[in-house]
Amino acid sequence: MGVKVSVVVPVRDPGDTANACIHSVVEQSMSSQEYEVIFADDGSDDGTRQRLGMVAGAWPNVRVLHLPPTGSPMRGRNAALEVAKGEYVYLMGQTDRLEHTALERMYERAMATDADILIGRLAGGDGPPPRAFDTDREHADVLTDGLLSLLTPHKLYRRAFLADERLAFPDHGGRLSEQAFVVRSYLRARSITVMSGEVCCHLGESPEPPLPPAVQAAELCALLDAVDEAVPDGRRRDRMYAHWFRTAILPQLGGDVFSLSSRERSATFTALRELVLERFPERLDHRLPVHLRLRAALLRAGRPDQLVMLSQATRETHLKAELEEVSFSDGVLRLGITMELMWSGDTPTCFVSHGDRLLWKPPIPLEGIGSLEGVADVTDAVERAGFDAYLRHRDTGMVHMLPVTSAPVRVPHGDRIRVQVTGTASFDVTSAFLGQPLPSGFWEIHVRMHAGPHRARARVAGEPLVYSGTLADYPERPVVPWWSDEGLPGVCVEPPLLSDAIALVSQDTTIVRRRDHVFFVVPVPYLPKDGGGPGELVLRRAGGRREISAPALVEPGEPGVLGGRLVAKVPTRKLPQRDLLVPGRWTPFLRMDGQEVGLRFRVRMGRLGRVEVHPAQAAHLPERRYPLLWRITRRIPGARTVVRATQSLQRRYLPS
Repeated sequence: MGVKVSVVVPVRDPGDTANACIHSVVEQSMSSQEYEVIFADDGSDDGTRQRLGMVAGAWPNVRVLHLPPTGSPMRGRNAALEVAKGEYVYLMGQTDRLEHTALERMYERAMATDADILIGRLAGGDGPPPRAFDTDREHADVLTDGLLSLLTPHKLYRRAFLADERLAFPDHGGRLSEQAFVVRSYLRARSITVMSGEVCCHLGESPEPPLPPAVQAAELCALLDAVDEAVPDGRRRDRMYAHWFRTAILPQLGGDVFSLSSRERSATFTALRELVLERFPERLDHRLPVHLRLRAALLRAGRPDQLVMLSQATRETHLKAELEEVSFSDGVLRLGITMELMWSGDTPTCFVSHGDRLLWKPPIPLEGIGSLEGVADVTDAVERAGFDAYLRHRDTGMVHMLPVTSAPVRVPHGDRIRVQVTGTASFDVTSAFLGQPLPSGFWEIHVRMHAGPHRARARVAGEPLVYSGTLADYPERPVVPWWSDEGLPGVCVEPPLLSDAIALVSQDTTIVRRRDHVFFVVPVPYLPKDGGGPGELVLRRAGGRREISAPALVEPGEPGVLGGRLVAKVPTRKLPQRDLLVPGRWTPFLRMDGQEVGLRFRVRMGRLGRVEVHPAQAAHLPERRYPLLWRITRRIPGARTVVRATQSLQRRYLPS
């Protein structure tokens, strides 16, 4: 039986960061006789050489190449490609992780589509998945299918294709040299397949050491040469050039390094200006967002001083996105969102009318670039403005795009105009994840504005909205809208316990005051089949050891709007008395399901007996109090160090 896939992993002093990668590549669902793993060690001296030797001794399909150090993964990849035996090769990094069935799924799909290159779905970072993963693609196009957003080496390549085309990495180089290899592969492949379904590879962090500006410019020139070899002069080549103009050149003309270091600024500005004047004509500028269009004009005009001023004036530009409405009907959750670009804080980005056109108003006066009308015109961009919305799993980083309808809105602001984008994102939690139910856990809501005067990404924020209804086909999959302590919304799919779900929506707690007691009414997002077990509302007085508790019973609510409510009756007195609510500040907890959780409100009782509740961050359980002898012992010289070590061990290994 021949080798179907060779996995190539260059390594260099990874330490423990390679553990996930090593485990994932040797524990694939594909038979060990059908694939091999080649680690190309670039002279590691942190014990990696010995570790990989042990792995190769335990797994017969693992090989290790020991190479002299070069400081780059390029030579290691080339060396591994020369000795690989697989029909296909998969390239990945030392901190990446393959899903258990990734090789099997990718190989089967590559064979079915006769692909020279197959791109399995990638996951990493907190951004949305590239547009290329919107759907499965056969014979994907570099431009129309968004492959320029997928320029890392993480792909399945037909080994014969690489050999026939004599494709290899340069022995040295950085990120742009890697991209040149991928671009050459794209432009010479007969068939490129994209798998948009389940994630194949999780990308780890791979910090790239900074390269001198002249070296980066030389690498970009080599990449553009690869484009020129395969793409004739015209609109298609311009679109490809504009991609690197937007992503590789103009971002370097801002930020702290460019603004604060005159030496770095001079070297960067000189190298990039020479490259732009030679390879990037002005006709490309209309393909840029307006702030990058202005940077390009200042670069060509030779004005590093104004580039610094522009960078400092726009450094706090950010996207403000607020959740305005939450509704649930026919099994679909709908989120009404409004967003706007802000200069800093709550200062909106404003525009000016110029006839029937709309112009961006730069935050600084500009000189040396002639008329701003051509540079600052954002009329067409504003008309195309919209946004993407996606859910991101708080623990795993898994990302899922949401269907969105949106439109730009012009808002008068004195003698200027503000531009907002409003719309609705919606999803059915029972089938939102590739046609399957959304996995359990906490999902954050993110948005990205596109095709406007700027492009930006943000978390959705806003004041928590009162909505505690159950979502999805309860009782199998309860889903609860929730807000973080910072006011950032999301949804929680299948909370572990009912008490956890109650805590998520407890900021909407209300009270009913009676003569000598007060009822605390806490919303319950859903009712389990058993109706919910009994619990206790625990109130702890701030700054003291006093604690009172009261039985808390779950009552049914209004179907489809409120799952139920938890009611606790707490006696009150104006004068201090044991087991009664008295004047002061109190922190609430809920005992239920064998655990105690903090609730998202605080209680304050005034001297005249008035009781108030206010939304607040979820409280943490009070720290363990120690006996008197233990507290005295802590005052002995040197004993505090022992106490801190003991507390650290307790937090790490003992249950709360």
